[in-house]
Amino acid sequence: MTRALHVSALSLILLATCPAPAQDWAAKMFNVTRHDFGTLAMGAKAEFEFVFTNLYVEDVHVAGVRSTCGCTVVRVDNPTLKTYQRGAIIASINTLAFRGPRSATVTVTFDKPFYAEVQLHTACYIRSDVVFQPGSVQFGCVDQGTPVEKKVAVSYAGRDDWQVLDVQSANPHLTGKLVQTRRGGGLVGYDLLVRLDPKTPPGLLNERLILVTNDQHLKHVPIGVEGRVEAALTVSPVSVFLGVLRPGQRVSRQLVVRGKRPFRILSITSDGAGFEFDASGQRVAKTLHLIPLSYVAGDDHGKVSHTIRIETDLGDCAATLSVYAEVLP
Repeated sequence: MTRALHVSALSLILLATCPAPAQDWAAKMFNVTRHDFGTLAMGAKAEFEFVFTNLYVEDVHVAGVRSTCGCTVVRVDNPTLKTYQRGAIIASINTLAFRGPRSATVTVTFDKPFYAEVQLHTACYIRSDVVFQPGSVQFGCVDQGTPVEKKVAVSYAGRDDWQVLDVQSANPHLTGKLVQTRRGGGLVGYDLLVRLDPKTPPGLLNERLILVTNDQHLKHVPIGVEGRVEAALTVSPVSVFLGVLRPGQRVSRQLVVRGKRPFRILSITSDGAGFEFDASGQRVAKTLHLIPLSYVAGDDHGKVSHTIRIETDLGDCAATLSVYAEVLP
């Protein structure tokens, strides 16, 4: 793609003269505008992020969000975005107050750079006979390499012969095991033991386990899994936009590299030209390093996208970050 900034300030002004196209610029920032949560247990925590990315030179601002149903509560993460930055409309289902099939339309209102509305859609089915306590698996912050296990109580009211046959996970590092705790009088209980193995890579956890039951009408019941696996080495920011530049223009930024224990930086490399790093004084072992970064734009116009890799003496631990720029003709 030769032009990552899809609409310039001038073309946005032109779009604003026509109501229909003026709405399109905002809708193009969303990759997904519909989400079906499927079947949810009573008390289950269910959230989905409608991610949007500012594709434009101008700042984008979300003025407000509203939902047509109280079953879906919405909030905005990062309402003001500069070029290439990401935000999210987070939709949460109230599984305590509502039951049965539910749907909602979420309207997102933008007031910058121009007025526009985007509609998002959610759907779900909330069961009244299955209850999770707590409503999701919360691992919190976990150091990479540490195995962790959490327990969730699964309760069912209805038939004595109701069973959970299997626990399915799309993440190979996340497994679930069931221990039956009760059966009789129309009540069935399980302890769901969820384990995160020590080989889980660093980053946010936002997963789902699927409980497969013998109920042919509503066979699959999901439960959310959340947490963060913290790496032994991190770099901030993980994504850097250097700006809209002219050929030969120089810009500077500062990188912050942190470790769980003192470390030395052995090398800093980039898969592209034009980058300079000041690694002087980084041979001393410490838990935090500040690294000045400079970039000189080349002659090729369009989007510049490169990866920077920072090697340390922490064994296999290395930090990477993505760097972007837009070079004008």
